[in-house]
Amino acid sequence: MHFREAKSILSAQNGMNMYRGCSHGCIYCDSRSACYNFTHDFEDIEVKINAPHLLEKALKSKRKKCMIGTGSMCDPYLHIESKLELTRSLLKIIDKYEFGVAVLTKSDRILRDIDLLKSINKKSKAVVQMTLTTCDENLCKILEPNVCTTKERFAALKQFQKEGIPTVVWLTPLLPYINDTVENIDGIIDYCIDAGVKGILYFGGGVTLRDGDREYFYRALDRHFPGLKEKYIKTFGNAYYCRSEREAELKKHLMKRCRANNMTANPDEIFAYLRRYPDKYEQLTFE
Repeated sequence: MHFREAKSILSAQNGMNMYRGCSHGCIYCDSRSACYNFTHDFEDIEVKINAPHLLEKALKSKRKKCMIGTGSMCDPYLHIESKLELTRSLLKIIDKYEFGVAVLTKSDRILRDIDLLKSINKKSKAVVQMTLTTCDENLCKILEPNVCTTKERFAALKQFQKEGIPTVVWLTPLLPYINDTVENIDGIIDYCIDAGVKGILYFGGGVTLRDGDREYFYRALDRHFPGLKEKYIKTFGNAYYCRSEREAELKKHLMKRCRANNMTANPDEIFAYLRRYPDKYEQLTFE
């Protein structure tokens, strides 16, 4: 890892990323793409060391409370977070100024900060978003080799359910010929039902591939799925979006099961909920 002084921490949409790069090793990670102009190795994590100072300054100057989002470009619970506690420092500031927070991760390290998330949720609103890609534990270790497995993420969701903290699951990506099956979707939905998840973000059956990301993904296919790279090249060429041939079937099945179990799968509805800082917070509702 290496450190740098950032000029700002909050985006125009009140999102923040305190790290740049990742150590989770997910074979499909779009953040590896060349368009993001990394000037260092992706695994050499860049740390915005002055992030707490920048966030406190930004929140002090805001006239209206809002939700602060994190995790869209870089997971806030990387391995180094256990030592640096940078994410925890930022949550303390959000809690202090009574802003809301929506955290996206695929790591159960977030459980370390359940005390702060409970405090934020009591004063305003905290939402935990967890990525679940496959219900197959062995496949999970291939697709996302350096982060906790789906069962461990499910256990974390259960803890947040116990503490009354609302959760959303990102079911993404569905990789063609790998995890784009009804059986996989059913397994993840079963986890979501058991954990009381309020919504499932589903963006279709497929994966995005760009320069930088594509090469890394194809090397992983050669290691773990011999011959599949050639099938991808033949089917998709250099397309940005590699669409599953089962996409319509999978979407129909997901929507049907979500409706039957009182979970929303409408992305617009979920994103509106994640962005909305309530005047009067009614816990665990999308209304």
